Amino acid sequence: MRAFVFDKYKQPVHEADVPEPTVGDRDVLIRVEAAGLNHLDERLRAGEFRAILPYKTPVTLGHDVAGTVIRVGAGVTRFTAGDRVYARPRDHRIGAFAERIAVDEADVALAPTSISTVEAASLPLVALTAWQALVEKGNVQPGQKVLIHAGAGGVGSIAIQLAKHLGAHVATTVSGKNAGFVRELGADVVIDYRTHDFESELSGYDFVLDPLGGDNLTTSLTVLKRGGKAVGISGPPTPVFAKAAGLNPVLRLAITVLSRKTRALARKLGVTYEFLLMHASGDQLRQIAELVDAGVIRPVVGATFPFDQTVQALASLGTSSIRGKAVITGADQPA
Repeated sequence: MRAFVFDKYKQPVHEADVPEPTVGDRDVLIRVEAAGLNHLDERLRAGEFRAILPYKTPVTLGHDVAGTVIRVGAGVTRFTAGDRVYARPRDHRIGAFAERIAVDEADVALAPTSISTVEAASLPLVALTAWQALVEKGNVQPGQKVLIHAGAGGVGSIAIQLAKHLGAHVATTVSGKNAGFVRELGADVVIDYRTHDFESELSGYDFVLDPLGGDNLTTSLTVLKRGGKAVGISGPPTPVFAKAAGLNPVLRLAITVLSRKTRALARKLGVTYEFLLMHASGDQLRQIAELVDAGVIRPVVGATFPFDQTVQALASLGTSSIRGKAVITGADQPA
C-alpha cells in the first residue's frame, strides 16, 4: 500500500510501500479519498512533540481523513461498508497519507452531507480543536468577548464561526489582506497584526484562543478581564496537562519549569491559562457535522494537492499563507 512516511525524527518524508492496515474488532477500514494537511504533521516529524507524544518510527503521517468505509470489524455497530465518513484518528493511530487507514469507530463520524469529500477532510483536527477550546475548556456563553488569533488559518477560520454560533462577540488578528475574509466568517473586530498591537486595542475579554504561543500568548493574557481564560495550542504545556497525560516525573518537572513564567503572569492578572492537545472524538464530529449541514460552519479549503505531491504539500505549510486548510486528494482521486 502506498503511503508517505518518515523513518526517523527530523528525516525527510518520502513515499513508501507499507503493510495494509490491521482491522481490529472495533475498527473501521476507510479508503482515503482526501486527507487534511496540518502543521502538526510537520511538527511531529521535526520531533517537537516527541517528549509528550512519542511515536515508534517509521511513521505514516496524516491526522485528517475523509473517505468511504470498505469494511468494519466484528464489533462495529455504527458503520457499514459504503458509508461516507470523516475522522481525526487518535494519537498513535494516525496515517491518513496512505491509500487506506483503519480507525477506531469511536473516532469516526458520518461526513456532513452538504459538502464535498475534500471539504470534509479539511475539518476534523481544526474543528475538534476549536470545539474543545471554546466549548469544553472555554464554556463560551452568549455575549462574552472572545479573541481568536490567526483568524484566517485552519483553526481560526472555524473557531470564529463556532464562537459566533455560541453568541460571542469575536475579535481576531490577521494580516490586512485577510480582513474582509474574516469579517465574512463573522468577526466583529479585526486587527491587522502587522500594523497594530492588539493589546492596545482590546481589553476586558472573557476568552482567548492562541495558536501561536510565545510572546503572543503572554501578551494575550493582558487583554483578559479578571476570571478570564486563555487556551493555547502551541504551548507551553502545563503541570495539569502533564498529570492528566500520565507523563513521567522528569517530564512533569520540566513542564512545570517551562510554563512557570506564563502561569505566574496569569495568577498575577487573575486569569487562567490552559494548554490544549486536542483529542479524537467521533461524538464531537457528529455534532460538528450537524452544524455544517445547518449552514453554521463552512469549511475553508485554500489549496488542494494530488497524492503524489504530498511531500511538496507538507513543505508548503511553512512557506505559504493559505487561507483555511490545504488538502491532499486520495491516490485514486482527482486533484
